[in-house]
Parts: sequence; C-alpha cells; structure tokens
Amino acid sequence: MSMQPLDTTPAARYGWAALFVAWLVASVATLGALFLGEVMGYAPCVLCWYQRIAMFPLVPVLAAGLFPFDRRVVRYALPLAVIGWLLAAYHWAVASGLVPESATPCSQGVPCSVEPIVWFGFVTLPMLSVLAFSVIIALLSLIARQGTK
Repeated sequence: MSMQPLDTTPAARYGWAALFVAWLVASVATLGALFLGEVMGYAPCVLCWYQRIAMFPLVPVLAAGLFPFDRRVVRYALPLAVIGWLLAAYHWAVASGLVPESATPCSQGVPCSVEPIVWFGFVTLPMLSVLAFSVIIALLSLIARQGTK
C-alpha cells in the first residue's frame, strides 16, 4: 500500500476551497429545509421534495471529495445539482405565475404555487433554491475546468 502525497499546488488549494464552499452551501440549504419543515412546521410541496432529493445527497457526496481533495467528485455531484436546478427553476416559474399550477405534480397536498415565506418582499424559497443550486453548479464547473488545465 503506497501513500500518495497530498496535492498542495495552488490549483488544488483553490479547488479545495471551491469544493468546501459548495459543501457549505449544500449544508446550509439542507439544514434550512429541515428547519423550516421540522421546526417551523411548513409542509413542503411535491416540487420541494424533489429538490430535497437532489440537494440532501450533495452534503455527503461533496464532503467525500474534501478529505483528501478529489476533483473527480464533480462527476457525481454535478448531475444532482443540475437536476436540482432544473426543478428549482421550474418551481420558481410556477410560484411566480409563469407556469400554471395545473402543469405541476402538486395535485394533492400543499400547492406548489403557495409561497409560505417571502422575505424583503421578493425573496422566496424557490428563489433561494435556484440560487443555492446555481452557486453549487458554478463552483463545481470551476473545479472541473481547473482539472482540465
């Protein structure tokens, strides 16, 4: 069994930092969703559940690429983040009224167009989900691009 030396190049350090921030964003989003659902008692709609299915696994997947740093984690995390982003963008369009409620899987339970929380008059949960997935995708893309140089 041979021990590989840790990669301490500047690209690896920046890649590790980018991966750490992506993990941090996924962790905050996961904890926020759990807090709103379990502590505050807000029932998630169907689209929220699908976004959770994409976001929650990102926490352990991204953490697995941190110690030791392994940029190959992008190939596992990026598809989850892109799928989550597509779901979040669709949910945001439904909540904003751009897509009719009848075009959603939210036929039973909590309607997907209901926004239980609106901060500062415009910040909604679907918007925050789009933002979180966007940041994660951008950071993972940066890591992937550094690996090709």
